Amino acid sequence: MFSRNDFSIWSILRKCIGMELSKITMPVIFNEPLSFLQRLSEYMEHTYLIQKASSLSDPAERMQCVAAFAVSAVASQWERTGKPFNPLLGETYELVRDDLGFRLISEQVSHHPPISAFHAEGLSNDFVFHGSIYPKLKFWGKSVEAEPKGTITLELLQHNEAYTWTNPTCCVHNIIVGKLWIEQYGTMEITNHRTGDKCVLNFKPCGLFGKELHKVEGYIQDKSKKKLCALYGKWTECLYSVDPASFDAFKKNDKKNTEEKKHSKQMSASEESDEMPMPDSESVFVIPGSVLLWRIAPRPPNSAQMYNFTSFAMVLNEVDKDMESVIPKTDCRLRPDIRAMENGEIDLASEEKKRLEEKQRAARKNRSRSEEDWRTRWFHQGPNPHNGAQDWLYSGSYWDRNYSNLPDIY
Repeated sequence: MFSRNDFSIWSILRKCIGMELSKITMPVIFNEPLSFLQRLSEYMEHTYLIQKASSLSDPAERMQCVAAFAVSAVASQWERTGKPFNPLLGETYELVRDDLGFRLISEQVSHHPPISAFHAEGLSNDFVFHGSIYPKLKFWGKSVEAEPKGTITLELLQHNEAYTWTNPTCCVHNIIVGKLWIEQYGTMEITNHRTGDKCVLNFKPCGLFGKELHKVEGYIQDKSKKKLCALYGKWTECLYSVDPASFDAFKKNDKKNTEEKKHSKQMSASEESDEMPMPDSESVFVIPGSVLLWRIAPRPPNSAQMYNFTSFAMVLNEVDKDMESVIPKTDCRLRPDIRAMENGEIDLASEEKKRLEEKQRAARKNRSRSEEDWRTRWFHQGPNPHNGAQDWLYSGSYWDRNYSNLPDIY
């Protein structure tokens, strides 16, 4: 990583309080050497949870695994304070992982607003996982909030089941001074469209004394709203399931203890601090009778020097000779500014980023002159087949490896 100490992000951001950030050009030093399309592929790190869900016969147990997968998909964001590169219109990324049993294709399908579409499938025809994300960024003075608008869909083919959800809001604190830290908050509602079961998970904001930092909890309920089980944990670490009665009893007791502590200390709620609260020393208290659904894989020992990447993220730019001869020229691995940054050439990365942005603007001007519309290559706009929301759906044929007439974006 490069040191960001010599750069004042405030000098750029002070003009944008309350504004949408997608139109602001940020210096490359604040980036990490990955495109947002590659960042999306990190949803797939814990694919084994989808495969496990497929193997289960009980729909409530399947929902537990799907919920664990949905939580695990945001776990790689922990401490990832570098900003991914904004994809260029028409940029693509593919990832084939035989060892994990999936292949994925993504494409930047719109520039204003920026929308990235992805489509992954199980190599043994067990699942399809797809979505389109429009990350709405807002700057609030001390923090940047990213609201990932868009539907995520998982289809378990053997069970003829589809699940949909949206991701929680992600917030990066201490943009101006102090150590950057990340929290996710909001409600994630996962719906099984075949059975009507729902899982409602609450990603908690950190609260005044950090007691709730990174916590996730909620219930799986059937279509008559009967609670089938409770889920709890931290999106940075693990997720457990337990029967609802044990969970409610634990919560009640926990609340009583907290209130007693409060009275004994007579805490004065000082003005809300923006410093990162220290999470409780015991990370997640395991309620007796709980079952572990997911635990995060440890990051490599040099992760902190490497943009806090996971082992999965570290290989996303790898290109070998065999791959180079088959991937399309729009693949992010071939993108010169990201390559330069990964190779430690920060000035070159900065020049290339500027050049690519200018090239993109010029191409847009030419299109508007000739009144020609941009055509996406691998995805088309349409309603999500399960919840009717506006979505981008995979058009097929990417893996036929016929890449004639691709746009020249780099």
